[in-house]
Amino acid sequence: ELKRLVWGKAHELYGENPPQIVVDRIEAELGDIIRCKYDVIYMSAQKLVQNSLEHGYLVGSRGSVGSSLVAFMSGITEVNSLPAHYRCPNCKHTDFDYAQDPEHPYGCGADMPDAVCPICGAKYVKDGFNIPFETFLGFGGDKVPDIDLNFSGEYQSSAHKYTFELFGQTHVFRAGTIGTVAEKTAFGYVKKYLEEKGKVASKAEENRLAIGCTGVKRTTGQHPGGMVVIPQDKEIYDFCPVQHPADDPNSDIITTHFEYHSMESNLLKLDMLGHDDPTMIRMLEDLTGVNAREIPLDDPDTMSLFSSSKALGYENDKILGPTGGTAIPEFGTSFVRGMLEETQPNQFDILVRLSGFSHGTDVWLGNARDLIIQQGIPVGQAIGCRDDIMLFLISKGMPPKRSFKIMEAVRKGTVAKKKCGNWEEWKQDMLDHNVPDWYVWSCEKIQYMFPKAHAAAYVMMGWRIAYCKINYPLAYYCAFFSIRASAFSYEIMCLGREHLERVMAEYRKRSDSLSNKEQDALKDMRIVQEMYARGFEFEPIDIFKAHSRNFQIVNDRVMPSLSSIEGLGEKAADAIMEAAKDGPFLSKDDFRSRTKVSKTVIDLMADLGLLGDIPESNQISLFDLVG
Repeated sequence: ELKRLVWGKAHELYGENPPQIVVDRIEAELGDIIRCKYDVIYMSAQKLVQNSLEHGYLVGSRGSVGSSLVAFMSGITEVNSLPAHYRCPNCKHTDFDYAQDPEHPYGCGADMPDAVCPICGAKYVKDGFNIPFETFLGFGGDKVPDIDLNFSGEYQSSAHKYTFELFGQTHVFRAGTIGTVAEKTAFGYVKKYLEEKGKVASKAEENRLAIGCTGVKRTTGQHPGGMVVIPQDKEIYDFCPVQHPADDPNSDIITTHFEYHSMESNLLKLDMLGHDDPTMIRMLEDLTGVNAREIPLDDPDTMSLFSSSKALGYENDKILGPTGGTAIPEFGTSFVRGMLEETQPNQFDILVRLSGFSHGTDVWLGNARDLIIQQGIPVGQAIGCRDDIMLFLISKGMPPKRSFKIMEAVRKGTVAKKKCGNWEEWKQDMLDHNVPDWYVWSCEKIQYMFPKAHAAAYVMMGWRIAYCKINYPLAYYCAFFSIRASAFSYEIMCLGREHLERVMAEYRKRSDSLSNKEQDALKDMRIVQEMYARGFEFEPIDIFKAHSRNFQIVNDRVMPSLSSIEGLGEKAADAIMEAAKDGPFLSKDDFRSRTKVSKTVIDLMADLGLLGDIPESNQISLFDLVG
């Protein structure tokens, strides 16, 4: 079935006689996958992804699964790992040579100039991210594949249920985890022990006792997305006992008793995490009617956001900064926005590299950043993702297997920790192949590296959201505030720009003493400030039109959700939304009895003008009758 899927998609994209580079890659991958019996893992992931797509939710791939062309052809990932190339959607003609020309090398198809097919004149599709398969399965399939998927947080529980349908209730279990005593908790135990026993101990003795407690098993739990699948001819007890998380008999969840890492080389583990990006994209699709998968990855306005905010209608805001990266997934933190300012990216391939810089350890600070800023090394040459090393060394004429081994040693931090016994030999080999000194120096600094496939998948999701930020701004802000805002407050953020800026100024004055909730609110305020800077406004909440949890476009403005009102939880907001369907509220008493909302919240809503002029109670006085 996997072969049928893969070759079916290959023929659909590349014609009845695909180019040799495509045929060779598919045959090499399928050979390893089927020989090692990994096809069941691929088909399991394919069915889960397909089920989510049928319900209208995109799935993001994590880890290095996007390195596999078979994963792309079977629909598991959106990342095409072939080298950058042109392909004709009409006559299926392809051009793999243009991007490999030393005069204009391209690491990503989206960055190539527009072109038309010389055979039929149709506009070429630009595709390919140039990712080697070996980063996923190793050479000859000597790495066990680990397919990690990001499902929409809204759909994750349905995806988990579908796993039980797919494999059977007695053959799927939540992956168990073991919680151990943290260092801070261990010190608390020691202090309490000494206090209860009336003992006095030196600081050194306290440290010794705490070290003895640190790491001791404390409780059990469940992995947020890990599912362990048992072969059909076996039962779970052939591998390990099962239990409820933390031994809670009232829980309906059953987990493996052993921590799943101890079994991952023997059993199929599916990592099915919940993520906000697919949820946000689904809401954007619903609000705009746009198919997110058809959003072009070469849109110049979207690319401009990563170096300037001009496309958003404002420039060089003193708080938001010079780029338009605020609240774009992967690029919204102050750390990454600083990276954007320093690198001024103008290619999709550079964005993927920046994602690698930001997720790696000792890859950007004290490494690539110094090379780019101080030595003038082009961003496109600095090491961003683990795959960059293997591809670069092969391009210098080094054997693929040795290039792979060097990449693995560097990305795991073995070289940086001086635990790689072969490094001196490899280093000399690199220099003999004209690998620059600065490149070797950079390899020796890296502690951990991100896979390019993971970076590409994340950037693709972020790009689609950035595209909507420019082209569908009201939909973008509705989706962001509904799904990603963590401390949105109607009272602070929706009463006009001046009021917002007064609150922000007050928060900044006491920035050192802000509570966690206030820090989260300040992050949301920046997005609201951007919305105001672009000339957009909020529509006051109408309790008969407002949604309990989602923001909406009303009168070309953004109407906040009922749950954005301070003190009004989601369940109470749901109750108001349901009660409003039964007609007008006669009084505040009627509102309270139909919605079960507290008097404090009702008074706040009245102060905000959200309840109109309804009276306190349903009682009609004698004076009303006489009047």
